Amino acid sequence: MIPDELTQKILRLHFVEGWKVGTIASQAGVHHTTVRRVLESQGIAARFELRPTMVDPYLPFIEETLRKWPRLPASRLYGMVVERGYSGSDSHFRRVVSRLRPRPPAEAYQRLSTLPGEQAQVDWAHCGKVTIGRAVRLLSAFVMVLTWSRMTFVRFFLDQRLGSFMAGHQAAFEALGGVTRVNLYDNLKAVVAERRGDAIRFNPTFLSFAGHYRYEPRPVAPYRGNEKARVERRIRDLRTSFLVGRSFDGLQQLNEQVAAWCHGTVAQRRHPDDDTMTVAEAWEDEKPRLRQLPDDAFPAHDRVEVKVGRTPYVRFDRNDYSVPHDHVRRTLVVLATPETVRVLDGEQEIARHERSFDKKAQIENPKHLEDLAEWKREARAARGIDLLRHAVPSSQLLLEGAAKRGHNLGSSVAALLRLLDTWGAEALESAVGEALAADALHVGAVRQVLERRAQVAGTPPPLPVSLPDDPRVRNVHVRPHDLASYDSVGGNDHDQN
Repeated sequence: MIPDELTQKILRLHFVEGWKVGTIASQAGVHHTTVRRVLESQGIAARFELRPTMVDPYLPFIEETLRKWPRLPASRLYGMVVERGYSGSDSHFRRVVSRLRPRPPAEAYQRLSTLPGEQAQVDWAHCGKVTIGRAVRLLSAFVMVLTWSRMTFVRFFLDQRLGSFMAGHQAAFEALGGVTRVNLYDNLKAVVAERRGDAIRFNPTFLSFAGHYRYEPRPVAPYRGNEKARVERRIRDLRTSFLVGRSFDGLQQLNEQVAAWCHGTVAQRRHPDDDTMTVAEAWEDEKPRLRQLPDDAFPAHDRVEVKVGRTPYVRFDRNDYSVPHDHVRRTLVVLATPETVRVLDGEQEIARHERSFDKKAQIENPKHLEDLAEWKREARAARGIDLLRHAVPSSQLLLEGAAKRGHNLGSSVAALLRLLDTWGAEALESAVGEALAADALHVGAVRQVLERRAQVAGTPPPLPVSLPDDPRVRNVHVRPHDLASYDSVGGNDHDQN
């Protein structure tokens, strides 16, 4: 309201003093629009003359150009006018262009209504971040709203992968009591692989999922949020009404809390289109109209091909999962759900683990590690047998006989390798031959032969040489030679000395 005193002052200055609108405004300390409102309320046409500006001669050109190209940037239009002689500032020019640029007509939206069981609206909601171990994960809410009854299902996930999206659908179908005939979506990557105008290429896996449950996936037109306003409104409520100030211990507890919110706070609201019933009562009327679920569930998982290197692990979603050691250096398939990670070689499942949302974690099956350790022990035994076969050929007959009599082959190989390091290949070969001749097929007999011979010869048994625990050193065995051969090499020099 403009005070009466100010109104009378403006009228007096206009009629008595003959001042213009701008002069009255500056002297009275008010905005010029206030002066004009007072004069127009008295049926007086306010005298307000615009001062000529430098851009006036170019206004017809600007208007004509904007009619042809309504979205032409003001910077480009400014350059075109400068080329035609305009020398004013670009800031004033931009204000003129913003006033002259054609405005699109305001669009009116039709209120959408559907039949019971006909349609549901689905979307992802970003709900902040959570820390799990060393990883910071995006917390996302899968939201489905039955369009007619407004009954809502929400399930939280730690990613927005296709597997989680399909798992959210399956949980929603179970909780809501069936499937609608049409589901509305934004142009999500999980749903729409490519879109050109009205031409849509669906994600083939998700299209198979929709076909399995016999409903039509319908992406809304771009920039038409009103077509799925009910799920957008529920997402707003989720952020402002449910999540604010809420604490939870783990994803399971959060999902239990949001389920109680959906069946409590949301379900007990009055129905927006019929205040004689609640959302829960409308849902009870809608459930018989929903389509029944098929007997078998669609395999809702993420499928990723992975290459296994030298170590028996596959990497998925920033974590490593163990596989059997005999599947290294292969390309395997990971099938992941929010709960489990399965690893397949062709059609055969070779590993199954609980899903981890940490980062750089190693999730291992103890049996995989035990089998790897056993395989390495057997491999070491095989390498030892190969070394003995070259250094002490008769050891093969001894080991075969020892194995037939039930002796531990690995222990026998390790003991023979120690004797080889201590006594040398020539002495061990001779001792093994004597043990075979006596039908004493065990390593203890070979050791007794070596010690007995040393005692008869009056020489102490050789001391074992301590070698570093390096296979490049331990696996090298040199056959000893007669020392007289070294004398023959330098014999002439000794004679001359």
